[in-house]
Amino acid sequence: MTHNPIRPWRNIDRRKSRRIMVGNVPVGGDAPITVQTMTNTITSDVKATVEQVQRAVAAGADIVRVSTPDEDSTRALREIVRESPVPVVADIHFHYRRAIEAAVAGAACLRINPGNIGSADRVREVVRAAKDHGCSIRIGVNAGSLEKHLLDKYGEPCPDAMVESGLDHIKLLQDNDFHAFKISCKASDVFLAAAAYQQLAEATDAPIHLGITEAGGLMSGTVKSAIGLGNLLWLGIGDTIRVSLSADPVEEVKVGYEILKSLGLRTRGVQIISCPSCARQGFDVIKTVEALEKRLEHIKTPMSLSIIGCVVNGPGEALMTDIGFTGGGAGSGMVYLAGRQDHKMTNDRMIDHIVELVEARAAELEAAKAAAE
Repeated sequence: MTHNPIRPWRNIDRRKSRRIMVGNVPVGGDAPITVQTMTNTITSDVKATVEQVQRAVAAGADIVRVSTPDEDSTRALREIVRESPVPVVADIHFHYRRAIEAAVAGAACLRINPGNIGSADRVREVVRAAKDHGCSIRIGVNAGSLEKHLLDKYGEPCPDAMVESGLDHIKLLQDNDFHAFKISCKASDVFLAAAAYQQLAEATDAPIHLGITEAGGLMSGTVKSAIGLGNLLWLGIGDTIRVSLSADPVEEVKVGYEILKSLGLRTRGVQIISCPSCARQGFDVIKTVEALEKRLEHIKTPMSLSIIGCVVNGPGEALMTDIGFTGGGAGSGMVYLAGRQDHKMTNDRMIDHIVELVEARAAELEAAKAAAE
């Protein structure tokens, strides 16, 4: 791990929630906050769906959700579950029978939307199937699909309406002696989602799935999600997250991890600290960081790397990272290891050299971890 110590003023006091299991992955309690994504392939295309699941898992996804809108999808789900390295959540809308079929097919969790799943009797049938097949359930409240009676009561989607919807369905599950559930209350409006989640966190001890739904494209959706999810996570709210982007699901996983890493809530791979670059830079910082991000994607071991263009902030940042490079002019810069100056390196060799140093450090850390176990 990085040699930079955890300082008390950086700690986040996480909300105490119940722990449930999504397949073999714990969610809630003191378990790590999990990162989820959702496939966008046609689920009945098993090959394409499994390939996308595997790419998401390689990027760090802990749980993957697939849409099951028809019988072809639930038939395909059995093989997808068998091939997936992580638990698979079946996304259910409108047709409660798809939830029952998904449970039989081996889904680890059923995501049901209270606004469109149907009557209490139908929910009871879904609960029975979940019990029989060891599934957990996510109650997925969405501002865009609230029940009509709540919209009539409140006049519009609002935090009170969203939380009331969620609590009504929590009661329905509990009345059926089902407790292996988590809950979300998503909205595309950051203020609405944040207010609803804060109210929900006070009203239940169920694990909370965080998301800003329909957040937008890669750039705009990342910013929107970072603001909404980041503030809630900072308050200690959230046990599992999904960043909803109009982009490759792999990008959702990457953004999710970056949000958690920025708050010290998860560590995975190389965290690069780099400057925006300016006229003082002793090398092309932007191109260097772009190259390093691509070449270090395969590193899963938590590690910090500083890439700073000049000596204004470079030495100070290098003191707090595992490996650092600071531009110094005259075609070379200084390499730092564990916060100390170690040796100079020419700019033309710097990228290859840093990759070698990171790979060697990762191997060293993994060997030490294996020995300790």
